[in-house]
Amino acid sequence: MHHLVKLALGLPWLLWAHLVCAQIASGVVDIPTRPDVSQRVMVIAPPAPKAAVILFAGGHGGLQITSDGSVNWGKGNFLVRSRQLFADQGLLTLVVDAPSDRQSLPFLTGFRQTPQHVADIAAVMAWVRERAKVPLWLVGTSRGTQSVAYIATHTTRPQGPDGIVLTSTMLADSKMLPVPALPLDKVAVPVLVVHHELDGCVHCAFSEVPAMMAQFTHAPRKAMVSFKQGQSRGDPCEAAAYHGFNGVEQTVVTQIAQWITAQ
Repeated sequence: MHHLVKLALGLPWLLWAHLVCAQIASGVVDIPTRPDVSQRVMVIAPPAPKAAVILFAGGHGGLQITSDGSVNWGKGNFLVRSRQLFADQGLLTLVVDAPSDRQSLPFLTGFRQTPQHVADIAAVMAWVRERAKVPLWLVGTSRGTQSVAYIATHTTRPQGPDGIVLTSTMLADSKMLPVPALPLDKVAVPVLVVHHELDGCVHCAFSEVPAMMAQFTHAPRKAMVSFKQGQSRGDPCEAAAYHGFNGVEQTVVTQIAQWITAQ
């Protein structure tokens, strides 16, 4: 009914979309999740977004985002440092921290594959959907892919995401289930896998990606995009290495955004 009224008044579609999304402003928000727990997110809201992305950093995931938007840990993480690039592509961009009851070590370590983590992110997704009528995607990098894949295998739409993006996927791990060990056949939304062919991290061998891709048997749309360019410095499992798409951030984000908005 609202669509018909707006169109009858001659309000252009883009203006209508902008008004729908106007309830979300850039800044830091604490979203209530479980009893006495909140999930802090950093929001970057472009005008008339085409889709929304929730970004999951790797490592222990405790960004310790302050109320003014500063990041106390993980500033160099691929997704954290690239957050504005996602917004520049017309995507409503949210960066998630550890929840309020995990604001000290070990932060998300040992927590990413739990019902509580799913509940926290489900609350964030619901918050976004109440305010922006656009497709919502989860995007993870490194250990963030263990969050995204777990959530995608334990939720379905409309509570779950409309699609997922896995970058520098954790393909082997002794601390928690690597992504290929999850029931990926339960993922029934589009899947984009992004990997650097020269990723030297022992947990993320590019040669293991095709076998993982084959496990997404019920994804209505899936693709793998790989890169060879960039530069690598320091620890091969850290963000300044090929693992973190160092030097090719703009190209990687652009291709992710194009794939998401091609839906």
